[in-house]
Amino acid sequence: MTVLILHQHFNTPAKGGAIRSYYLATALAAKGVRVTVITAHNENTYRRETVENVDVHYLPIAYNNRFGFFARSQSFIKYVTGAVKLARQFQDADYCYAISVPLTVGFAAMWIKMRYKIPYLFEVGDLWPEAPVQLGFINNFVFAQSLYALEKRIYKSANAVVALSPDIKSAIEKKVPGKTVHLIPNMADCDFYNPELKDSSLENRYGVAGKLVVSYIGAIGVANGLDSFLECVNASRKAQLPVHFFMCGDGAELDRLKNHAQTLNLVNLTFLDFRNRAGVKELLNITDAVFISFKQVPVLETGSPNKYFDGLAAGKLIIINFGGWIKKEIEETQCGFYYNPQHPTDFVKKLSGYLYEGGLLERGQAASRKLGEEIYSRKLLSETFCSLFK
Repeated sequence: MTVLILHQHFNTPAKGGAIRSYYLATALAAKGVRVTVITAHNENTYRRETVENVDVHYLPIAYNNRFGFFARSQSFIKYVTGAVKLARQFQDADYCYAISVPLTVGFAAMWIKMRYKIPYLFEVGDLWPEAPVQLGFINNFVFAQSLYALEKRIYKSANAVVALSPDIKSAIEKKVPGKTVHLIPNMADCDFYNPELKDSSLENRYGVAGKLVVSYIGAIGVANGLDSFLECVNASRKAQLPVHFFMCGDGAELDRLKNHAQTLNLVNLTFLDFRNRAGVKELLNITDAVFISFKQVPVLETGSPNKYFDGLAAGKLIIINFGGWIKKEIEETQCGFYYNPQHPTDFVKKLSGYLYEGGLLERGQAASRKLGEEIYSRKLLSETFCSLFK
């Protein structure tokens, strides 16, 4: 069997960032499936390489988290054009697996299906165009309606749709009644990330010995609503909690947040550059709680953020500032807590319990790892994914 995967943002562990598509591609290759990935990179030339028996083709199309809406749109359109052109070499594929975002990758999947009779499955990690509409990036009514029509057409044309969260699954089923929608969330790599004792040399290097550590690791963009994180840092500083915070990543909001943190004199916060998976693992060693943040926009509550699952695998307390299915899950399993982002003192109050109530932090962390192992393990969900192609 041959599967063609379309994903503009394919990453490897060495590169860092979200590596779900790497997990999926290598899981298929391990089953003996011939896997080809068409992706893109910021270099000026086309490149091809083999990654764990996966044939990866890199198109020279620039993309950066700091891009504005127009620059991102240009990059997305260039990828669709390039992927369709390159797909001529893979007309013998049995399936095409198209991964959004962006939604426009569905154009390429539909064209490949029409031209080469290759059926496709469409993966939805974020609801587009609903997300940019609610965030205010798309405010032209006619343009928005055309994107909603495209979204529905892509779903209808797909053999099946893969949703990354139960809320996304429900939303798609309402849009396209009768369509087969599989739920395959992001994965907790419980082999790579493990609960482990803190390394004292790392604690000393980062200057956090004897402190509880809260880390935000991920994209630093408008959708992440990280002013809320800074408010928690500031409230903790005022309350003189023995807590240190890290913000690790890159994005359009990074410089502004750094300046704001400096204005607030947040001496209990350290900014760290974007790092690969090994670097994230090092930071997680000294981390007690993983902070996951989104702007207070309803559609963002439906997502499946990668760092939630890394936090589960590493056995970290989970702290969130948004509602939806994840809030319900962490409250049911007691692997963390939700705080009201309108009231940073709520964060201080709840976190204080994990500082001063003996055993509470350890129980929350153990519940986190248990959830990762039993529900979201990479091995379990990889098997579910591979079964789609039988």
